[in-house]
Amino acid sequence: MDEAANENKSVQRVRDPLHGVTLETMLHRMVENLGWEEMGRRVTIRCFTDSPSVSSSLKFLRKTPWARQKVERLYVRRCRRK
Repeated sequence: MDEAANENKSVQRVRDPLHGVTLETMLHRMVENLGWEEMGRRVTIRCFTDSPSVSSSLKFLRKTPWARQKVERLYVRRCRRK
């Protein structure tokens, strides 16, 4: 039974589009594909609209779970389109 549970966990990880993707990688990819202006329109947070940078965005998103969830959802939606 332990073997089946381990296999189930492995399948879940494979299905998780965020598995193995760091927040920094997400930001870099989205900035490259969307740009700060578009990201600020889609996720209205000041770290995307007022003097945006990856480092300031990382600091904010690591401290603010609701904002990080929005960014992760946007990233997952963008990944599915490709």
